[in-house]
Amino acid sequence: MSLYDRVADLPFYVTTIERERNARETSSGFERVTTTFVFRGPGGNTAGRGEDVTYDAVDHDALDAAFDELTGRWTFAEFAARLDDADLFPSKPPEREDSRHYRRWGLESAALDLALKQSVTSLSEVFGVDPAPVSFVASARLPGGDTDRVHRLCERRPELGFKLDPEGDWPAETFADLRETSAVRILDLKGYYEGTEVDQAPDLDLYERVFDVPGTIVEDPALTSETRPLVEANADRIAFDAPVTGVESADALPVEPAWLNVKPSRFGSVESLFDTIEWAADNGVGCYGGGQFELDVGRTHVQLLASLLYPNAPNDVAPRVYNDPDVPADPPASPLDAPANARGLEWG
Repeated sequence: MSLYDRVADLPFYVTTIERERNARETSSGFERVTTTFVFRGPGGNTAGRGEDVTYDAVDHDALDAAFDELTGRWTFAEFAARLDDADLFPSKPPEREDSRHYRRWGLESAALDLALKQSVTSLSEVFGVDPAPVSFVASARLPGGDTDRVHRLCERRPELGFKLDPEGDWPAETFADLRETSAVRILDLKGYYEGTEVDQAPDLDLYERVFDVPGTIVEDPALTSETRPLVEANADRIAFDAPVTGVESADALPVEPAWLNVKPSRFGSVESLFDTIEWAADNGVGCYGGGQFELDVGRTHVQLLASLLYPNAPNDVAPRVYNDPDVPADPPASPLDAPANARGLEWG
C-alpha cells in the first residue's frame, strides 16, 4: 500500500474553518508572515491545523475568504479532489504562482490533521513507523561572507551542522574558514529561484569554490555550458529543491540527483508529496527535510515527516529559535528527541 493510500480514505467532518495570522522578524532581515488554517469538527473541540507559508504578506492581507465550500463530510481524497477546482486566492491572484501550492498545502495539512484526529490515530500509526530522533542543520545567510554567526552557533552547539547560501561576493577567506570548521553539510546555490531576493545567477568561479568545500551536498546548481561539466562530475553530491514539485518534475531534472530537499509546501498536495518521496526511494535518491520559515504548526509538521521518513539526513528543519535575528544563547541540540505523535500531525 502506498503512503497516500494509507490516508486517502480517512473520513472527516469539518464544520468551520478559521484563520490565524502569524508574523515575526527573522535573521534574514524581513518580517515573515504566514496564515494558519484551523479546521474544526462538530462541537469545536477537535481541530486540525495547517500553515500557509506564502511569502508575500499582501497575499495574507488579502485573505478574507471563509472557504465555506470546503466544510462538510469528506474522505481525505475527496477533499483533495475538491481543491483541484477551488479558487484559493479569491480576492486577488497571488504575487507568485508557487504560492498556490503553499496555500493548498496549508489547507490539505489541516484537513489531514483533522482526519487523523477524528479517526483517533496519528500519522506514525497510519504509516506503521515509530518516530525517530531528528537530525537537523542550521540554515543561515552570511552577508558579505561574514562567518561570525556560524562561529557563535558552533561555540554553543559544537555538534551542529549548517546549510548555507553562498554568494558571489564571498571572499576566498570565507570558504577557507568554512572548510576549517568542518561543519558545513549543505551549500545552496539557489540556481532555480526567479524574482526573489535570493536569486543567484550561475557563476563558474563561485561554483568551483563551493565544490571545493569537501563532503558537502551542493543544492540547486544551475546547468549552463560553463557549469555543466563541473556539476555532472560531482553528481554524487547534487541535490535539487526549487525545481521539484512532484514526480514529473523529478523525472525531468537536468542531472540525476543524489538528494532531494523535500519541502512539503512546495508540492501543494499530500499525494504529490508522498508520491515523490516514494519515487526517490525507488530511484536510490536520498531525501532530507526542508522548511520555509514556518512560524506555527508547519514547522513541527516538517519535523514530523523527517522523523518518520528520513530522520538521519541533514534536515533543514531546525527549531524556530534558529531563525531569530540574534544568536540564541542555548539553542536546542541536534538531534531533536523523537516526537510522541499520539494524534494527528502533532509533534507531542
